[in-house]
Amino acid sequence: MVTLLDVAKKANVSKMTVSRVINHPEQVTDELRELVEQAMQELNYQPNYVAQALVNNRTNVVKFVTLEDIDTTEPYYMNLLFGIAQGLSKKQYAIQLVTDRKQIKEGNFDGYLITGARSSDYSLFDELAKPFVLFGENHRGFDFVDNNNQLGGEIATKYALSRLYRNVIFIGIDVREPFEVSRETGYVNTLQQNKLIPQIYRIPNHSHAAQKIIKENLGKFHHDTCFVCASDRIAIGVVRQLLNEGAKVPEDFGVIGYDGVFLDQVSNLKLTTVKQPIFAMGELLAKMLLQKIEQDGSPQGEAMLKPKLIRRQSTR
Repeated sequence: MVTLLDVAKKANVSKMTVSRVINHPEQVTDELRELVEQAMQELNYQPNYVAQALVNNRTNVVKFVTLEDIDTTEPYYMNLLFGIAQGLSKKQYAIQLVTDRKQIKEGNFDGYLITGARSSDYSLFDELAKPFVLFGENHRGFDFVDNNNQLGGEIATKYALSRLYRNVIFIGIDVREPFEVSRETGYVNTLQQNKLIPQIYRIPNHSHAAQKIIKENLGKFHHDTCFVCASDRIAIGVVRQLLNEGAKVPEDFGVIGYDGVFLDQVSNLKLTTVKQPIFAMGELLAKMLLQKIEQDGSPQGEAMLKPKLIRRQSTR
């Protein structure tokens, strides 16, 4: 059986260094960590995180708390959960799904991963005694992981202009939360830099709401318009209603979504969309929380991953 000492000899370092790489990787240099990890891989050494948890009085359980109603078969959340599970498995942590607010503090666990938070929930986080990381940007200083929503709005708007659409309209979600405000800000800033006037509609995040806004306002929308949407769900509704009205997509009207998780590919015309790196964000959430647990709740800051534009049939 391979031991810690075997790894230390293979990497030509001390047992203490190997232990730090396993338990406190932030305390060693990247070069030293890579050296030890390579030795562990070559020797097929597997740290016993369960035993370490017992020594440190931990449970190796993390609660995944969702503060909004979700369908667990929704591709967006499935990708996120798989990413989180991948990240937690590296240190043999289990995940417990919590959808009832009354159960947030119940049971034995080491920390929280929280999604679906709104500004009204911030007071709840101040009451939590155990480490937590949010999925979704916030302006209260809580640790979080998200994609760069403002950059995503900029990418979508710049692309619409590059395809020579003369009018670019933003259809956002009717919540004044940081992620939505940031996407809208990216759109507004880009138009203003190009000396164009922003046009914004805000609706519930449902395809039928998007269809309604198109049906009621189609006469106001000039040909050569591209709709930059705050979600793929909204974009699907926009495309559907444009086609129902006999409009030419993408020749006269372009549509750009946001998310890039399955829905963009099942639209009647496959959506051009801003794709979030959902799986990678899930992994990073797990990594950040586990590091926070190891560091007894020390702040971890924020991490925003870069989204990318996927070009498909809904734009020319």
